[in-house]
Amino acid sequence: MIIFDEDRPSDSPFVERVWRCHSEGATPFLSIAASRCELVISRLQGKVTVTVRGPETRATPIGDCPGDGEWLGILLKLGTFLPQLPTRTLVDSEVNLPPVAKNSFWFFGSTWQLPDYDNADTFIDWLARKELLAREPVVEAALQGDWNDRSLSTIQRRFSRATGLTQSAARQIERARYATHLLQQGVSILDTVNEAGYFDQPHLTRSLKHLIGQTPAQILEKSRPEQMPFLYKTTTFV
Repeated sequence: MIIFDEDRPSDSPFVERVWRCHSEGATPFLSIAASRCELVISRLQGKVTVTVRGPETRATPIGDCPGDGEWLGILLKLGTFLPQLPTRTLVDSEVNLPPVAKNSFWFFGSTWQLPDYDNADTFIDWLARKELLAREPVVEAALQGDWNDRSLSTIQRRFSRATGLTQSAARQIERARYATHLLQQGVSILDTVNEAGYFDQPHLTRSLKHLIGQTPAQILEKSRPEQMPFLYKTTTFV
């Protein structure tokens, strides 16, 4: 199973959270919908892989997670994107960056040292300085309901370009993840419907089955063998 060792928020305007974990024995794993891009450094059987993961629009069982692996993740804030890798091409996909040596990789014209848990923010800052990472301010403003006199078509175009998703899709994903977090904390199904803003229980069930891969009852009762990613505490968008 996967053991989540630790995670922390970030002071970087580009980063939502930094986390690391390891595995002990092979167990089935369920990848769930996500609205944000993520950089993941994997160490498996002596091989190091640097992966840029894009948004995920549905739940995907991926079989057994290998044992004796280690992972470091840098979860980017919604609206943070890599200009050299258009986010729309990363939706439900990922890209492995070419390795150079044991502790370095190639990223669009330069060799980079692998970041670790403690210097991940510095690594991201250097990417931003080299203009390999950018942030679209319209995304956060739109999700908070601050239109600032911009036309709807302009907001939609810039939102989609930065995130690879529509505003509606991003909100649905975040709401489903929030509802899952509530259920994992023992909140009842009916209270979760109200807290997460679903119309009724069938609406919640349909959403979670598609985006999370389990029903509310399965999540609440922990009746499925698949392990999910760590869900930190979050809130829905306005």
